[in-house]
Amino acid sequence: MSEYTDHTEEPEEINEELLPEEQEVFDETPEEAQDEEETTTSESNPADELAKERDRYVRLFAEFENYKKRTTKERIELFKTAGQDILSAMLPILDDFDRALAELTKLGDHTALTGVELIYNKLMNMLKAKGLEPVEVNAGDPFDSEHHDAITQIPAPTPDLKGKIIDVVEKGYKLGDKVIRFPKVVVGQ
Repeated sequence: MSEYTDHTEEPEEINEELLPEEQEVFDETPEEAQDEEETTTSESNPADELAKERDRYVRLFAEFENYKKRTTKERIELFKTAGQDILSAMLPILDDFDRALAELTKLGDHTALTGVELIYNKLMNMLKAKGLEPVEVNAGDPFDSEHHDAITQIPAPTPDLKGKIIDVVEKGYKLGDKVIRFPKVVVGQ
């Protein structure tokens, strides 16, 4: 016998018997099926369906409007704080300028002081144009843990300085309305 055999056998006969539920479906005529559809759709009121669709449309529209407002607000916030990393990295340079100005003022070297002040003012004006502002904190202001970073507590020199700021160790800065570095302060105990 060869490897190739002729498969011309007749297929098995298909059992034509149907299950009872299949028989019911095939026993219906197309007119009867159409009548059933009409009774189910006529039971629901077109005005109710219209109200449901209108409600769904209004909700979908409101959801889309909220989405647009939220993304617009997020985009504006992103643009406002886009340079936050760079500006945060420049804050130690501003601290060094503050220390240099304080030391030059103590030494009384007005020539060097004038040059450093010019560079400092130019840098600060450029940073202010980008939205960076120092957070104003003075000795004697009440301490607020949400707006200040207390690095230490010392006994208050006078009773009226208890719970108040004794010294500002490091300035705080904000970019727009967002604080990017809280001022580091010493608090009276």
